[in-house]
Amino acid sequence: MANHKSAEKRIRANEKRRVLNKYQHKTARTYIKKLKEATKKDEAEVLLKQVSGMLDKLAKKNIIHRKNAANQKSKLTKHVNKLS
Repeated sequence: MANHKSAEKRIRANEKRRVLNKYQHKTARTYIKKLKEATKKDEAEVLLKQVSGMLDKLAKKNIIHRKNAANQKSKLTKHVNKLS
């Protein structure tokens, strides 16, 4: 257990941050699945814009690695371009 007041506060803050990061990451994954299941190109392009923003935000906050975000965006863009 924490011995200092600041250490207790750090534990509380870390837990809040962990929960928020988990929520944002899970939400992004859900939108990625929706994008992969989309069949119409115009619908997929709208989702791609949302997902790209989410991935950029996750990378900026170091929730995921920036190269991981770039790779996912690239793959999803290729997927959307294949749709008719």
